[in-house]
Amino acid sequence: MGLLILLLCLGRVASASAETLLVLGDSLSAAYGIRPDQGWVSLLEKKLEQQNSAINVVNASVSGETSAGGLQRLPSALKRHSPQWVLIELGANDGLRGGDIRTMRSNLSTIVERVKEAGANPVLFEMLLPPNYGATYTRLFQQSFSDIANEHDIPLVPFFLIDIVQQPQYMQADQLHPTSDAQPLILDRVWPVLQPLLAN
Repeated sequence: MGLLILLLCLGRVASASAETLLVLGDSLSAAYGIRPDQGWVSLLEKKLEQQNSAINVVNASVSGETSAGGLQRLPSALKRHSPQWVLIELGANDGLRGGDIRTMRSNLSTIVERVKEAGANPVLFEMLLPPNYGATYTRLFQQSFSDIANEHDIPLVPFFLIDIVQQPQYMQADQLHPTSDAQPLILDRVWPVLQPLLAN
């Protein structure tokens, strides 16, 4: 009986000391059109498990999410999960809808600030748009992510579909969402930025 109580207590300590990585994203992180366990976030979780990491991965991504939606959902997600890291993969839907870039930048900056205020470490994901949105709009859109990362001195993950979108076999029929075969490639692009952060 004493041993059982000791094991239970140790389990509680381990659980309390576990750190959480929260992914706040859109369909690109929500495994749209494929099984959830095939998505890059799930693959990240499996990779960490294989390394015997105690980091708990929570995927709070929602298909169709905008920067405004992410900002609205952020407080409850921070309160519920108390993450140590927050991966911010938002903005693509703002751009695809031709939204105001200044508004998107403001939303993303506020997300970063609130993540920091909660004592967590934000990581921003760069997003790009197809060229048919116009040279000026696409340039200002892309520049927004590096500007925000520089302004807040946070890591920036380069656009993780940069090569994938050029290969039809890795894209679903809508030509917007990657297939299950592309998910390991996405993780390969995210991991070099995350690895040193998680190691520290």
